[in-house]
Amino acid sequence: MRQYLRRIIQALSALLLNGYWYFPISRTIYQGQLKSICCPGLNCHSCPAAITACPLGAIQNFMAEVRVSLEAARYHFGFYVLGWLGIIGGLVGRMPCGWVCPFGLIQDLLFKIPGRKIRIPYIFSYGPYIFLVLTIFILPIWVVDAFGYGFLWFCKFICPAGTLEAGLPLLILQPTLRTMVGHLFYIKVAILFFFVAWSVLASRPFCRTVCPLGAFYSFFNRVSLFRLRYHPEKCTHCELCYRDCPVDIKFYESPNDSRCIRCLVCMRQSCAFGAISWEMGGTSELFVQGRGKGATMK
Repeated sequence: MRQYLRRIIQALSALLLNGYWYFPISRTIYQGQLKSICCPGLNCHSCPAAITACPLGAIQNFMAEVRVSLEAARYHFGFYVLGWLGIIGGLVGRMPCGWVCPFGLIQDLLFKIPGRKIRIPYIFSYGPYIFLVLTIFILPIWVVDAFGYGFLWFCKFICPAGTLEAGLPLLILQPTLRTMVGHLFYIKVAILFFFVAWSVLASRPFCRTVCPLGAFYSFFNRVSLFRLRYHPEKCTHCELCYRDCPVDIKFYESPNDSRCIRCLVCMRQSCAFGAISWEMGGTSELFVQGRGKGATMK
């Protein structure tokens, strides 16, 4: 099956999380009760088709209002979001990045475009943690307006997913909004095109250099109930796992690395010797270790 199952789940997730298909007629964003639920991946709250909220936006709203009033900040369910993300991370680590994130799927598809490919230097992997600390937690509560309210720094100044999924579609659906477009919007469009171009050359550049959500999930990779297991006695160090890994991890050097998006390509496609399996809460995989060419049943 290789990656077909993951691609199907990614596509279905993107369709379900953006299931408000009435938006071409209503020309508005969905505001129903499902918006009180946060998407496990990066999907803009203001996307006309989105039926769930963006967890990063919810946390920023919470941090932006907490100095004024904790009661007002609780309206944006900040503690609930952190708890929700913590539960997901504690169960499966960064697996939502590899299986249900709509913006991750877009980058995966762009990387399929034929052409010269490049690797992203390891030092850039520190970027998401910087963006997580600064734009999600520190700046929204530190830099405030005259009334004491902070700004949604990541959503307003950086997020290319918001530009692609919300900014551009809303300008098409509501032409009157075009009169409000300023320099900031064009800067965000430039950021979007930068990552689109980079995604053709390198695998998942936004996830690996900027995404705060992936950084949050990464803290759970080594302690989550779902983990990948390395069997050194079966490993030949052929480096096929490194060749196929979308985030350039040598699994035999760093099992359950914080960068791992749990796509399972290394286990199901790359390794032909059963050196990689999965376990859930200490219970090992019961069926197959390694699905690559030459893999055998247990």
